[in-house]
Formats: sequence, C-alpha cells, structure tokens
Amino acid sequence: MKVITNFSYPRNNSNCTSDNRISQVIFPLLYTVLFLVGITMNGLAMWVFFKISSKSNFIIFLKNTVISDFLMILTFPFKILSDAKLVSWVLRGFVCQVTQVVFYFTMYISILFLGLITIDRYQKAASPFRTSTPRSLLGAKILSTAIWISMFALSLPNMILTNKKQTPKNVKKCALLKSEFGLVWHEIVNYICQVIFWINLAVIVVCYILISKELYKSYKRTRSAGKASKKTVNLKVFIIITVFFICFVPFHFTRIPYTLSQTRDVFECSAQNTLFYLKESTLWLTSLNACLDPFIYFFLCKSFRKSLLDMLCKHTASAELRAQMKEQNEGDDTDETPL
Repeated sequence: MKVITNFSYPRNNSNCTSDNRISQVIFPLLYTVLFLVGITMNGLAMWVFFKISSKSNFIIFLKNTVISDFLMILTFPFKILSDAKLVSWVLRGFVCQVTQVVFYFTMYISILFLGLITIDRYQKAASPFRTSTPRSLLGAKILSTAIWISMFALSLPNMILTNKKQTPKNVKKCALLKSEFGLVWHEIVNYICQVIFWINLAVIVVCYILISKELYKSYKRTRSAGKASKKTVNLKVFIIITVFFICFVPFHFTRIPYTLSQTRDVFECSAQNTLFYLKESTLWLTSLNACLDPFIYFFLCKSFRKSLLDMLCKHTASAELRAQMKEQNEGDDTDETPL
C-alpha cells in the first residue's frame, strides 16, 4: 500500500486559500453568461437535430456532440451557486461528487466526437461523392455508444470514491473528499484523459493537413473560382480545428500540474493558487466549447442549416401573419351604435 500512501493529499494545504473576489464573483459571472447563451443555442440545436434523420455518420456524431454539450451546460448552475457561495456548503459536496465529474465526462466525450467529425470531414474532402451505407451508419452508432459507456466507466469511480464525510472545511477542496484510492484513481483518469486529448489533437492536425492538400488540389483544378468563394470554403472547413485549439489546448497544458498540486505535496501555497487561477481560466475556455459547437453545426451541416433557416422563416412568417391579423382586428373593432 506504499504507492497509495504516496498519493495522499497533504492535509495542511487545506488552509491554502485563494482570492475570494476572483473565485466568488468573476468566475460565477463568466459561467452565468455561458449558461444563458449555451442553454439557448444548444436547446435550439437539439430541437433542430431531433427533426433531422440520422442519414450520415456526420449527423450521428453531431447529435452526440450536442447531447454532450447540453449535459455539460446543465452542470453550470451548480458550479455558479457553489463558487459564489450562494447556498450551503452541502451543495459544494454534491458538485465535487457528481456535477464536476459529469462536466469532465462530457468534455472528453466532446473531444472524442470532434476527432471523429474531423476524420469524417477528411473522408468527405477526399471522396466528395461518398455516401453512408446502412452498415456504416450502424458502425457509427455502435462506436458512439461505446464512447459513452467507456467514458462513463472511467468517470463513475470518481463519484463513488469521493466518499469521505463532508464538512464545511473539507468541501473547499474536492481532493479532501476522496479516499486514498480515490486520489490514485483521479490521477490515473487524468493521465488517460490526457492521452485521449493528445491522440485526438494529433488526429485533427493530421486530418487538416490532408484536408488542406485536398483543398489545394481542388483549387488547382478549378482556378476559375473567385477569391471570395475560396475564403468562404476555408472558413467553413477550418472551424473545427479553430474551436478545438481555442477551447481545449490551453486547459491541457495546465491540467497535469494542477492535478499534481491537488494529489501530492509538491507545491507551495502561492504556486497552488497560481495553478488554480490558470486551471479555472482555461476551464472556462473549455466550457466555451458548448457555445461554439453550434457554429460547427450551422456552417458544416447542410441539413442542420436548412432545417434551422426553414424553422426561423416559418416562425417569422407566422409572427408577421399574426401581426397583420391583429392590425385588421383592431381596425374592424368599432363600437356598435345602440338602436
């Protein structure tokens, strides 16, 4: 059991506190903005996707991504209330044990599906007339299910092993609620998630190098195409890698040292606070992914864009019709002359 003991959290570090103005005011406000924007955009995206049939691997992966993002957004209110200390310390224990785990669970599901979406986009660039077969659709559904089950199996022990008795003091740091093996598992999962991220980053970079080559070949074949058209295509194609680098890369350069500061006694209090602010700032960028993914759906998925625009046009036409009828009714509404 020596290995487990080496991972035990340094109890004296529980007195290391951070600036309350940043942790209790600024970050809760930032997450409130994300929650309001994200719940609106992803709620609309889910509504649109439920009207679209899963006729391609691409749409199947997008549907899984929007579900993952929606689940992530549902964890924001708990973090906001907990960090702002607007409720009792009991909620902080629930955040540590449940909603924080769900947040990371959905984050890596999104990362995995962005990798699969990128592979699908490369295949589409290389073979524009390729169509999905019933067999490939079944494979995409099985792969999606396997991703959800695998990530859930990794995440569930983090909930179960956050099992120490909660007190107003130890809920301030989630690591204090974990058992000895819980700290070991937390670090193991962190390294597994790092591997998931770096593999997906490599896949996305390689795919976009290949996509760029395909675009250049296409450009050479159709030199008559105008500059504006070329820029529009590039913007659409490269939106995935842009979102990925903005949202996920900064956090993963911060996560390992921050996790070590939580599970091992290797950092001074000032270094722990610096890592905490870096982690929270980059984690907010990661959360921003839930608000940026709908742009991927709109720019890259023709079915999504068509359904959304049709729905908005119908809503606008319906609103205009109601306004016209209201005006007519108001014009006809004259007092009757008594006989």
